[in-house]
Formats: sequence, structure tokens, C-alpha cells
Amino acid sequence: MSGPGQSAAERKSAAEYRIEDLAHASGATVRTIRAYQDRGLLPTPERRGRANVYRDTHLARLRQIADLLDRGYTLASIKELLDAWDTGRGLGGVLGLVAEVHGPWTDERADRITRDELNRRFGGTPDDEAVAEAVDLGVLEPIAGRDDEFLVPSPQELAVAVELYAAGVPLSAISGHLRELRGRVEQIASRFLEFTTEHVFARYLGHRPPTDADAAEAAAMVRRLRPLAQQTVDAELARAMRTFATRHLHHHLGADTPLESDSAAVAPHLVDLPPGTIRAVQQLVGPENVSAFIAASTEREVQSRILDSIAPLTVHTGQIDQSG
Repeated sequence: MSGPGQSAAERKSAAEYRIEDLAHASGATVRTIRAYQDRGLLPTPERRGRANVYRDTHLARLRQIADLLDRGYTLASIKELLDAWDTGRGLGGVLGLVAEVHGPWTDERADRITRDELNRRFGGTPDDEAVAEAVDLGVLEPIAGRDDEFLVPSPQELAVAVELYAAGVPLSAISGHLRELRGRVEQIASRFLEFTTEHVFARYLGHRPPTDADAAEAAAMVRRLRPLAQQTVDAELARAMRTFATRHLHHHLGADTPLESDSAAVAPHLVDLPPGTIRAVQQLVGPENVSAFIAASTEREVQSRILDSIAPLTVHTGQIDQSG
């Protein structure tokens, strides 16, 4: 992208494009280029006779707009950023912040796997439905022109699925568990971002767009805080797993009281359920399985409520239109 300090000689020596050539070079349509001009996103082209002449500055800006759109920015917010650049307020810090946020949030590297290797890891029998479900979840990503090969964004996640399958968990149960887990993790991520924005980033992002210095400082803060969310979740998950694993072990071994390591002793307590509820459970699982079913249902509800208390349902959703 050309800056405001570009000399006349440099502009004169730049490549020239007709609008059709600019569309071909940028990947945008002629209609899109004209729409960007109408919205003030592109500098006014030079008029030569009856034709408009575009230069490398227009091509660079079209590529910058496309990159920001891919990152989820609206045309209105992009115009604010570009206006800041054109008035000499600087854009380096803002683009650095964009790159920092959109960069990798893990040290894990993506890998590739062939369809044959995938089949071998999951029992040796092709399962098109399971593969389609994995693609839908983003565990696998198709590679253009390679029907027999997939990109694996998280090899660790795929390895977990392989181990669970080898332990006897059906693929449908694994994918269902991942969908449920993902929803809860997204709640935690949203809550962490709300928390850090309120207490940390609000001071840097008060201007629209933020100043170059504030954006650069916010990018540095993202680098510092990035690992904290995962470290917190890792610690809390380890604590919760120890607690619930202990309780599950006691339940399946028939113990009446938890181990001494449990934080509070739980005395047996009889609860009367309505006869209609008992009859419904009996019809569902059989008389001999009523106690186990009720115990498992209660434990599941307890786990759900604990997770909800860790990550309150404060996710704010909404559509942002292109007009800002």
C-alpha cells in the first residue's frame, strides 16, 4: 500500500491498469472496484481521455481490503482504518494488532493425512459419514485437488479421537462430545475476552481507529496475555477432573463415602421421587437400572452446572452489517 508521502516521480513510474486489468490482477470484480470507489475506499483514478487509469497503489489497496474482509472486518471499519492511513495518522500499529490477533494461538503445527492412513487409524474400514462429520467440525479440512488427502489443523485433537476410538468409543459419540465441548469452551473464551477487554484493552481501543501507539501497545499486551486463558483452563480442568474422577470411582466401586482427598464428606441421603417419575424411568431403562440411571443423570446435571458457573452464559451474539 502506498503512503501519503509518495513522490510524483514514483507515482509516474508505477504500473498502469485499466479497470478490467485491475480486476484481473486483484481478483475483485469490476463492479466491486466501482463500489469501493463510490464508498471512498479507493483513491480516485487518473482520468486519461475517456478512460480511468489505475496504478499499483489501487492494486495494493484492493489486496489490503480483501485481507481485512477475510479477517471479519466490515467495509465501514476498513474505511476508518484507511482514512487514518491517508491522513497520515499511521496504520502500522493497527495492522500489527490485526496480525497479532489473527496469528496462531497455539504452538501446534497443522499436518496432513491421507485417506488410507485415516482409515487405518480408525479400524481400517472406510467411513464416509464419519469423514464428512470430521470435515464439518473442522477436525479435517479438504485440500483442493487432492481427494485422497486432508489437512489436520490440530493433530493433537485427531490423536485424541484415535485413542478414544481405540478404547471403544463410537465415532458418533466422539463427534457429539466434541460439539458439546466446543460450545462450552467457546463460552469460556468469550467470557475471558469480555473480562480482559473490560479491564485491560478498553484503555487502548477507546479511539476508532486506535492511535498507532495504542494499537502497538495492545498488540504487545495480546502477546503477554495469550497463554493465560489456556493456563487457567488447564489448571481448572485438572482440578475438576480429579474431583469428578474420584467421585466416579467411588460410585462404580460402591463406596459409601468419598476418599479423604475430597474436599467435603458427602453423607448418604435418601430422596423421594414422584411415582410417575419412577415409572417413566422404569419404562425407559428397566426396573433393574433405575438407580444407576438416576445417579448418572444427577451427576451429569451437577457437572453441567459447575461448568456453567465457571463460564456464565454471557455470550453476546449479533449480526454486524457492512454499513458498520
